[in-house]
Amino acid sequence: MAKVVFKSYNQGQIQLFPSRLDERISENSPVRLINSIVNNLDISDLISTYESGGTSAYHPRMLLKIVFYAYMNNLYSCRKIAKALDENVHYMWLSGSQYPSFSTINRFRSEHVKECVNKLFTQVVMMLVEMGQISLEVSYIDGTKIESVANKYTFVWKKSVEKNKIKLEKKIQSILSQIEEGIAQDNATNDEETSTPIDSEQLLKRIEELNHSNKASTKEQKKQLLELEKHQLKLQEYEEKLDILAKRNSYSKTDKDATFMRMKEDAMNNGQTKPGYNIQIGTENQYITNFGLYQTPGDTTTLESFLSLHKARHGNLPKSVCADAGYGSEENYELLEQEGIEAFVKYNYFHKEQKKTFCNNPFLQENLYYNQQENYFVCPMGQHMSYIGKKKSTSDNGFVSYLSLYKAQNCGGCPLRGQCHNSKEDRVIQVNHKLREYKRKARERLSSPQGLEHRSKRPIEPEAVFGQIKFNKQYKRFRHKSLKKVNMDFAILIMAFNVKKLHNNTEKQRCTDGFKEKTTVTCFVFVVFALFSLKMGGRQIFLKKWLLR
Repeated sequence: MAKVVFKSYNQGQIQLFPSRLDERISENSPVRLINSIVNNLDISDLISTYESGGTSAYHPRMLLKIVFYAYMNNLYSCRKIAKALDENVHYMWLSGSQYPSFSTINRFRSEHVKECVNKLFTQVVMMLVEMGQISLEVSYIDGTKIESVANKYTFVWKKSVEKNKIKLEKKIQSILSQIEEGIAQDNATNDEETSTPIDSEQLLKRIEELNHSNKASTKEQKKQLLELEKHQLKLQEYEEKLDILAKRNSYSKTDKDATFMRMKEDAMNNGQTKPGYNIQIGTENQYITNFGLYQTPGDTTTLESFLSLHKARHGNLPKSVCADAGYGSEENYELLEQEGIEAFVKYNYFHKEQKKTFCNNPFLQENLYYNQQENYFVCPMGQHMSYIGKKKSTSDNGFVSYLSLYKAQNCGGCPLRGQCHNSKEDRVIQVNHKLREYKRKARERLSSPQGLEHRSKRPIEPEAVFGQIKFNKQYKRFRHKSLKKVNMDFAILIMAFNVKKLHNNTEKQRCTDGFKEKTTVTCFVFVVFALFSLKMGGRQIFLKKWLLR
């Protein structure tokens, strides 16, 4: 029986010529692509965030490679990244066998990358353009909400603050009136006084004047003055909250930049309202070409700012924009038309109006006959609905729309009244003629062959990207507080996402080219074998068919 032979095993063996770390890394590994891309980035802005003096710092290019590769592999914790530097040969190779601590990596992200992350993102996108992966001529836009790290029970609601502030102002006016008139009893002031607003700075000056002049001489008046000082602090607190809220309806005490929004993907799977951010992205070939973070839950008001970001980053606007019904407003249609962008943007009832129930309903405003020359609508009973005036509407962005009002002459005794409307008065409809025209144009574009192509691509563009980010990348919640830090973290993620997508596409193309090459060789061998197996006449017929196929 032959003797069993084992390979030599010695843990403490010293090598005369130590091996290279990259010997254990395959040529097609994504870590090599990360290394190559970061080496070609201009990081002068990143270097400018460092201050001279003190001990030497780790090179920002090395740290950038580590952070990119960590985010590519779903490592977002600085402690886990630092641990990978001790255990993973890919991280060791990227770092050049240097081992920065978790706090160093965290400071690099939060203090240095945060200031120039947008420029780094633009460079990565422009590299993709140079490689022919994207053209920046079309943008598929969509938004999603991602939860903040803030506590979901630390909410501040704007309506509640405004309501309590008004109550407090009434109390303050009442106490001031009593002190100044020298009345000890609790008498309320008139309506004009109670409705007069007063800010905390004015109130503080009034209190100082009262203390300086010793106007509050009685015991009861001094007690009221102390109460007034407490109210002044509370009023100042309300004013600070309203300043933080600005145009928002809520914020979180533990992350004041986060707004409470209804989340689809939450722990309880019941669509709870939680603090978070509205993430807008533009994609092309499933590469993220633009992104923006917003504090408002709706998508409609974000388009103008989002396109401005695209122009600031890439120098021009896309030629075509495709988006869902959340962006189909008069403001957005007008913006896209003014910028010369071909808009494939749905409106709220685009799919609904194609159903029979919608088309066959004569009572709907959209189905009423309109006489443009004489400017009147015709109701289902044949009655003219005459123009009676205009109504102005202003969006959250300050965009002004005008609605034309049309009223039926007499709905009394109409047999169809119950089906037509529920009002006790004659039916009045509000029509935005400008928006109706924009919707007509949008309907034509969306129904064209090009529009059908864009509509078929939209669900597999931004929506697929969000699915990959949330489920494949396990990025369902931010890990930082404040808008700037959240922006930094998400920008690093999507840069790593784009590089990973580039690697996957490159590998797919390489496999396809290899398959084609093998197929060509196989066909050539088959032809040679067929020629030798046939007689002369058969060879001529076979070659003729092969050349003509």
